[in-house]
Amino acid sequence: MKLPRLTFSQSVGWAGFALVFLIATAVTVWRGDILKAGLDPQVPFQTYDPPPAPDYASAASWVMSDERAPTSGPAAIFFLHSTTFDGGEDWNGPIGAAGADAYLERVVIPNYAGPFARAGAISLPRYRQASLYTRLTLRDDARDARAFAYGDALAALEVWLTAHPTGPLVLAGVEQGGELIDRLVRERVAGDAALRRRIVAVYLVDVIVAEDSLSPAVPACVTATSIGCVVGWSQVGDENDGAAWRRLRRALVWDQAGRLVDLGGRAALCVNPVSGARSDAAVPARLHHGAANATGLEWGVRPAFIDRAVATRCVDGILRHTELTTESFREIGNWADRRKARPYNLFYADIEADVERRLNVWEASDAP
Repeated sequence: MKLPRLTFSQSVGWAGFALVFLIATAVTVWRGDILKAGLDPQVPFQTYDPPPAPDYASAASWVMSDERAPTSGPAAIFFLHSTTFDGGEDWNGPIGAAGADAYLERVVIPNYAGPFARAGAISLPRYRQASLYTRLTLRDDARDARAFAYGDALAALEVWLTAHPTGPLVLAGVEQGGELIDRLVRERVAGDAALRRRIVAVYLVDVIVAEDSLSPAVPACVTATSIGCVVGWSQVGDENDGAAWRRLRRALVWDQAGRLVDLGGRAALCVNPVSGARSDAAVPARLHHGAANATGLEWGVRPAFIDRAVATRCVDGILRHTELTTESFREIGNWADRRKARPYNLFYADIEADVERRLNVWEASDAP
């Protein structure tokens, strides 16, 4: 049977349909690569002109400066936020970028600075953060941009320490912020005995840290009542073995020269935020203090918690956890937002309880 011949207009129509189908398929398959390429500054970091440096003597360089919630404790908390700047023309985000600041104040501060509010006064500096693009590639340019942010973190810490000459201190950072805090502790805190005695604890939230790179002077927290130590972990869902493997394989950590190098099979730090201990023991959900989605909450408003809901265990240096399936704990936002720190905190109440407990131990010790 002979098929009817297509008219010219029909041929054009089918060709157009095929072209649209091919484009749609390509976008679906390579969408991530296309969007990532759009964040590439397209200029070598060595010839890049970074944004102007912040002046930490100015209030404009601080998102929060000794901000207190009602009934807060005596500690001073230095908090470095996670990545909020996507990228594009810049390797490092300018101070006061509107979109980055909006995400910081709506998502990061309520979910990740919030757990420390009851412990004391929180200070949160702006810094020329490395863009989201630098965390999606292992290029040397990206590593240099991430290392560049350390200069701002150190400058902010020095100003903050001068303003807080006495009393208990807590250092905390999330994702990129935790990466910078890790280096600050080893290069600025560990060698200063007087400063070390004032450290209640250091919190490195959702960041890979090489366990053998920790200073013996500021070690991992072995128990829930240890002080002057590091609580750190990187979290992945129980069922997502691939993500856990990729996270370790792509992890970058600081070397002694202040460069970011491959983790390379070294053991990663995992202090379980629920138990507060450096242990591979499984922690049942009944011990979980509470998860919260605090996105959009005003500062000082304590969120509602879902407690006794998340079981945890440190496995090969990664904190594996059961997932919450309720609507408020699902990934939302655009492609870039879904690659940043989660817009909720599975361990909000656990961190809150942990820092309060260690602060009580610090106050009862010889440190004051």
